[in-house]
Amino acid sequence: MGSTLLNSQDISRAVSRISHEILERNHGAGNIALVGIRTRGVVLSQRLRAKIKEIENVTVDHGVLDITLYRDDLAGGSHKPELKKTEISFALEGKHIILCDDVLFTGRTIRAAIDALMDFGRPSSVQLAVLIDRGHRELPIRPDYVGKNIPTAKSKRVQVLLTEEDGEDRVIIQEQSN
Repeated sequence: MGSTLLNSQDISRAVSRISHEILERNHGAGNIALVGIRTRGVVLSQRLRAKIKEIENVTVDHGVLDITLYRDDLAGGSHKPELKKTEISFALEGKHIILCDDVLFTGRTIRAAIDALMDFGRPSSVQLAVLIDRGHRELPIRPDYVGKNIPTAKSKRVQVLLTEEDGEDRVIIQEQSN
């Protein structure tokens, strides 16, 4: 299966720490919104939202972003992408958007997410929160909030399992399956 890098307690502590860092950097929850990138970025953003509510007693705006049509790796057309719904029901203008994803690798997903986000408005800032930063960037993208930095070989695969999607909380590293 692979070796465990983070267990459920590690993930919970990371979410708590990231929440506190977001609140500290943005001087509270008054002007922030969380936007999760489908699929596990949404789960991360929902957990951050719940933790921020617990800490500040404020419910921040929350959105869901589907970046399928913004990806740069679909040009080959070898498979038909599955489109899911983007749900952003609040104005981005004047907000500090915290873009959330599970794993940051090359940076291409985040570039696509920023492109998609800008179609909905112009926020005051876009900050990036990730559970895992595994390095190997191809684009000049750096996260503002990181659960754990895990330097990896490109041949390895980092898999985030979250209870809401997978029935358990765990981060594992394994050999890439071809």
